[in-house]
Amino acid sequence: MSGRTGGKPRILHLHSTFSAGGKELRTVRLINAFGAKAAHAIVSAEPERMEAARYIARQVAVGYPRDFPTLQGKPTPGRLQRLARAMRGYDLVLTYNWGAMNAVLAHTVFKDVFALPPLIHHEDGFNEDERERLKSTRNWFRKIALGRSNGLVVPSETLERIALEVWEQPIGRVKHIPNGIDTRAFARRPKPDALRGVIKRKGEFWVGTLAGLRPVKNLPRLVRAFRGLPDDWHLVIVGEGPERDAIRAEADEYDIGHRVHLPGFAPDPARYVGLFDIFALSSDSEQFPISVVEAMAAGLPVAAPAVGDLAAMVADANAPLIGPAGDEAALTGNLARLAGDAALRADVGQANRAKAREAFDEKPMIATYRRLYSSALGGKGLG
Repeated sequence: MSGRTGGKPRILHLHSTFSAGGKELRTVRLINAFGAKAAHAIVSAEPERMEAARYIARQVAVGYPRDFPTLQGKPTPGRLQRLARAMRGYDLVLTYNWGAMNAVLAHTVFKDVFALPPLIHHEDGFNEDERERLKSTRNWFRKIALGRSNGLVVPSETLERIALEVWEQPIGRVKHIPNGIDTRAFARRPKPDALRGVIKRKGEFWVGTLAGLRPVKNLPRLVRAFRGLPDDWHLVIVGEGPERDAIRAEADEYDIGHRVHLPGFAPDPARYVGLFDIFALSSDSEQFPISVVEAMAAGLPVAAPAVGDLAAMVADANAPLIGPAGDEAALTGNLARLAGDAALRADVGQANRAKAREAFDEKPMIATYRRLYSSALGGKGLG
């Protein structure tokens, strides 16, 4: 495999999954922003989860190598060597989350042997198996594997602290880059039927969330917190995942199934997030959820637990509505308070929109990633 294609740097992306989640769609936005200035190859540790690929712009040069060694499995010497060989010929390797850590270790072990390109790793958070406590074996593995990486990108202050103190990464290697979005796109007022499968009727109010339906999101908790709201309130959970039946069962248990809607995954949140009147999270673990930034940009108040950087993300006016992590009663009370006070919803939402535009627009984020990747490429390629 040759290095540059038509003068373009070749960038290899190794993902734990390429489903249409927050980190994957951020990758897509960056790929689209770089446009014709780079060629990309994308590999997923879960080859069947490639939904984010459909959002890559047509003019971008991108491929999906089918013969790339699997990212999963024990890090045996043979497996690591095969991964390292497969990284040859690229100009930059970008790895994402725990699912790609075998490739990070392979790069560290065989970097000089195979003259491998620079590698930058990205960590965005943890699954349910590390929601209460990080695993010591994984901490050790990350500490060793990241030893020769050119950078470790994290979106939250919490992860930055973990990278420095737990994984013992040098301060110059850790790059804190908050997630950003096109905040102006969320200012548009959506049509009542903008969300496929659910139409907002006159006189209805919606509590909404965007989340993978996974245990770590604890969406049955959100159903319970919502259940006491008046009949003109509905709960809309946008996303796909294995917890769908558990969420539906919780709603049926409290006889509110007719007010709980699961329309599945829906692309382009800017088209429909503004239909919500309140945005809510019930997660056991988050770091810097892009969905909260999207809700803020749409002018929504947020009711959620104080996980990750969430308490610092929202505007000061919203801070009292961020309850202690795991406190279901606090989430219930904050939803009820917002549902009963339209003026409060409007004031908090306006403050959130202003903060999102000031602090979380995608232009600074894209510029920072462009500088980081260009520097690893020797100062050329992404301009």
